[in-house]
Amino acid sequence: PEWTDYEKRIQYQTYDVTASIHDGDNVLGAMLGDGWYLGRLGPTRWAKDYPRRGVYGLHRRLLARLDVELADGSVQSIVSDGEWKCNPDGPIRQADNFLGETFDARKIVPGWDAPGFDDTAWAAVTAEPLDAVLLEAQMNEPIRVIREMPAQSVAEPTPGVYIFDLGQNMPGWCRIRIQGEAGQEIMVRHGEMLNLNGTLYTENLAAAVQEDRYILAGMGEEVFEPHFTYHGFRYVEVTGLKTKPDTSMVTGCVVCSDTRRTGTLECSNPMLNKLVENILWTQRSNMHSVPTDCPQRDERMGWMGDAQVFGQSAIFNTDMAAFFTKWMQDIRDAQAKDGSFPDIAPHAYDPDVRFKNAPGWADAGVFVPWRLYQNYGDTRVLKEHLEAAKRYIEC
Repeated sequence: PEWTDYEKRIQYQTYDVTASIHDGDNVLGAMLGDGWYLGRLGPTRWAKDYPRRGVYGLHRRLLARLDVELADGSVQSIVSDGEWKCNPDGPIRQADNFLGETFDARKIVPGWDAPGFDDTAWAAVTAEPLDAVLLEAQMNEPIRVIREMPAQSVAEPTPGVYIFDLGQNMPGWCRIRIQGEAGQEIMVRHGEMLNLNGTLYTENLAAAVQEDRYILAGMGEEVFEPHFTYHGFRYVEVTGLKTKPDTSMVTGCVVCSDTRRTGTLECSNPMLNKLVENILWTQRSNMHSVPTDCPQRDERMGWMGDAQVFGQSAIFNTDMAAFFTKWMQDIRDAQAKDGSFPDIAPHAYDPDVRFKNAPGWADAGVFVPWRLYQNYGDTRVLKEHLEAAKRYIEC
């Protein structure tokens, strides 16, 4: 579920799985990652204890319910509980938005998600109460792969180090097709620029290393696509190969909140058209359930100053009604006791203490809902947000 203040509000996502249900036995399973809940969060430039891990908690959790509507109209529900099992030694060895993902294909468990699998050796789970956290259906568009970018070229600046150019700075990850020996480790590093000698430039990433590792099972052609991380990049460095690759090995997957395109601008000036295209790419790179400031370095926070300045342009480009309405709730959840709005939302660092009430940043709590009303004529967001805005103005 996408980023909210998990101590106050958790969004749930729903899927129609009718086509996946078959006669006889069926299996319901899940793979869990760290995400924003457990993974690293926050910039390192202002405090030595950032980025922090486990801001909201230190245990991966799952709440799942399968509703089956029977022929007579009755509904049967299967809910995750203490009888479920988990595999603590699966192929995903590490997964973090800043650090990347490590996947050991030798640890793939064939058939774990199919009927008849013997899970007696798997570990028991711990069932815990949900406490007072509010569950809400996710209102904003989900994060999806919205397009694919084939590599445009591949170079070898130093022996055994291959640099793929995707031709566009983008948010997301790569799909890698590879053959090799069991135990062979492939390192995939991501960056936005190259050094003058053609090697990958990563100095601007700070504590976000953006490295994915894949350990081969040695079973013919294998395909690696990360599950629980994303990067900001144009260039991809691949090492650990035994043979020289071609461009077909790497495909970039552009990943962001899937808002519908609504506005376009085209004129006779190619430079201006390119600028418009750059603006849209910047927006896509900074829409991952919240409007972030960057997709690459150890930050990726919902800085409100950025959204306040860019809000109208974002609304022109794509349908931001649901995205920003969800984010207004994040802002209210992070409002300080004195009424001041935060500088970032969601706020993981106690809004009563830091990162709050900066001119231009906190003002987004007034400007953005007004932009929503101006563009969409939706008075509901004003009604929901009015008291919070009044508290801010009074502060």
